[in-house]
Amino acid sequence: MHAHCVCLSKYSQYYNTNLIRLHYAHAKNMSKAEIHERESEKDHPDLLSIIILVICTIIIFENLLVLMAVWRNKKFHSAMFFFIGNLAFSDLLAGCAYIVNIILSGPRTYSLCPVQWFIREGTAFIALAASVFSLLAIAIERYVAITKVKVYGSNKSCRMFLLIGACWVTSILLGGLPILGWNCIFDLGDCSTVLPLYSKKYIVFVVTVFSLILLSILILYVRIYLIVRSSNQVTTNMQAYSLLKTVTIVLGVFIVCWLPAFTILLLDSSCSIQVCTILDKAKIFFGFATLNSALNPVIYTLRSKDMRREFLRVLCCWGVLQSGRPSDRCLIPLKSSSSLEHCTNKHEHQMVPIMKDCTTCV
Repeated sequence: MHAHCVCLSKYSQYYNTNLIRLHYAHAKNMSKAEIHERESEKDHPDLLSIIILVICTIIIFENLLVLMAVWRNKKFHSAMFFFIGNLAFSDLLAGCAYIVNIILSGPRTYSLCPVQWFIREGTAFIALAASVFSLLAIAIERYVAITKVKVYGSNKSCRMFLLIGACWVTSILLGGLPILGWNCIFDLGDCSTVLPLYSKKYIVFVVTVFSLILLSILILYVRIYLIVRSSNQVTTNMQAYSLLKTVTIVLGVFIVCWLPAFTILLLDSSCSIQVCTILDKAKIFFGFATLNSALNPVIYTLRSKDMRREFLRVLCCWGVLQSGRPSDRCLIPLKSSSSLEHCTNKHEHQMVPIMKDCTTCV
């Protein structure tokens, strides 16, 4: 009964505008006067915020380009490219979430009520979770494609949509746990320094989940590599190795970009700002992490000639490039009879793994 009353009173604080000031004063080791001084500061974005806003604009533009390319060109209408489109959509959401986060940060933070603060931070966590789960979905799809028969049979769409759906449901649930009640309201000792309304236990839980997923992805890719290496078909090996190289680069870039931020979050769970003054610079590490969402489309462009060509077509249609292409044909989805399409049709009902004969290097 007592726990039930505490839970109800916790939710009643979600619109308490003074709660943000209280939590930030405790987490950042500031007095009420210092909080009031920060709150009354003029809202001028610093250089780091401007750089992050520029990166976020690039992220949105690049990932819109990826989504348009996947939608327009029939040769990209395969499971692997739909998963890449899903990753691009999560990166696009991340770019939007980061922009909102920057706009509502600084002095504006203290004018937010807790429910607004939870939405501000929660959308960024949802986008991050969706990126991680998208990488896992890509790894699962590649592993199933190389080990199971009838990969692209009648049940391919079902498996693909189940994986994408599970990715977003799990991401929303994971990012929404704080607003559902797993936060540190009424428990200041459990509050994060970097994210003052989040429970330290929640942050450790999220970082642990992400770390286990990344470890699972690495294990899947190692198993795929071993299976491919044991194949006797040289041509297939070259194609598969190229594919593995691409997805490994994407995974590696994610780890490099997010490892400093994850380290800061883990440090936050075991150290106070008085001892670990680097926690006050967490914005720099999260700013570096935003680069990941901008680099993924660059990797696809460098690794896939088909994707590069389609990007150029979309840019022409947007008027960024001039090629004399009729404007009325710009939004018509392309129907190209590429080798990928032939491969997909050829193996649609064949009882062997698709990667035995052909694949696409993305």
